[in-house]
Amino acid sequence: MFEPIGGSAPKYAGKNMINPLAAIMAAEMMLRNFNEDTYADKIENSVKKVLKEHLKSLSAGKMGYTTTEVGDLVVKYL
Repeated sequence: MFEPIGGSAPKYAGKNMINPLAAIMAAEMMLRNFNEDTYADKIENSVKKVLKEHLKSLSAGKMGYTTTEVGDLVVKYL
């Protein structure tokens, strides 16, 4: 099973404020487990770039971007 661990945050439900990187990295771990290292590396490198160049914080509502925008940034660098 590949899933992000972080607990629930019902106060943020539907507000587009949660950091999606743990969920994205769970997909990276799944791909790596299936020996799809090329694709896993692409996700990992994209997330590293987003962390290094864009996010102000990893906390909900303090990233400087919405959940959707963070996901879009990861896709942009794939």
